[in-house]
Amino acid sequence: MNHHHQHIYDLCKNHMHSYVLVEMNDGSNFDGIITGLDDEYVYFAVPLGQDDGMPHGHHHRQFGWGSYNYPGFYGHGYHHRPRRFRRLILPLAALAAISVLPWY
Repeated sequence: MNHHHQHIYDLCKNHMHSYVLVEMNDGSNFDGIITGLDDEYVYFAVPLGQDDGMPHGHHHRQFGWGSYNYPGFYGHGYHHRPRRFRRLILPLAALAAISVLPWY
């Protein structure tokens, strides 16, 4: 492992399960929770955007309600909690920097 790769690996390991801001080698960035790590990849839980993960026409994210407007029930009468995160797997070599963020 080269020095930068080892440094990023150590940062990820030290901040496992932390909410972080990640800067990529291409200059893009995102925030998420580090959920796993191995010698080549880092695994994140990334918050969904405004329209991610919600079927068309159901945008009651503030309360987590579906189309029937009953807390915890979604549309067709079955219990469903909308997803709040998606999984993201990236090679360690693609990460330029990591900063810990407050989660509140």
